[in-house]
Amino acid sequence: MAYFPFYIDIKDRKILVVGGGKVALRKVEKLLSFEPKITVIAPFICEEIRKLDVAVIERKFIDSDLDNIFCAISATDDEGVNGHIFKLCSEKNILVNTVDDKDKCGFIFPALVNKNGITAGITSSGKSPVYAKYIRERLEELLDGDNADITETLFKYRKHIKSEVRNEADRKIVFERLLALCLSRDEINDNLVSKLIEEANNEN
Repeated sequence: MAYFPFYIDIKDRKILVVGGGKVALRKVEKLLSFEPKITVIAPFICEEIRKLDVAVIERKFIDSDLDNIFCAISATDDEGVNGHIFKLCSEKNILVNTVDDKDKCGFIFPALVNKNGITAGITSSGKSPVYAKYIRERLEELLDGDNADITETLFKYRKHIKSEVRNEADRKIVFERLLALCLSRDEINDNLVSKLIEEANNEN
């Protein structure tokens, strides 16, 4: 079964992470750049998690910990606790990810790329995490170095192009030509963009 890649703004959303070890740490680190409000609960919480910008509660999980949260991540080494959290979340319609147990997941963590204005999640739907990781690494290489500023350059001129080129098909042509110039490492400036706009408007 394939997974549909929803992209959701989780800034300031309450996320509960149950578990305080290295596995929980990896999940928290993936989430932090998206600015949710994370609470980590476990009888023992590692120092690496304590140094992060998250709330920590050092005790066992209790059912009321799920009150008013957006989603939960169950990252304990206790199958009983993980199963209990999954059952509660299912009853409360709370999205839950149970680490290393696909059958107890309402959502999964993809191999994640978040670099230079581009966010991509890659998953093999559990068939081959190592291949998803390989694709992630190749994509990170593509977004490094010379390509680092392309997203910001295209964003800089997006509003202007949309206001100056009324026809949607013509706008698409301008954006594609601008992208091609970015990829060829041409110096992009206001005059060049104005020329692209003029050419598109004059072609029809």
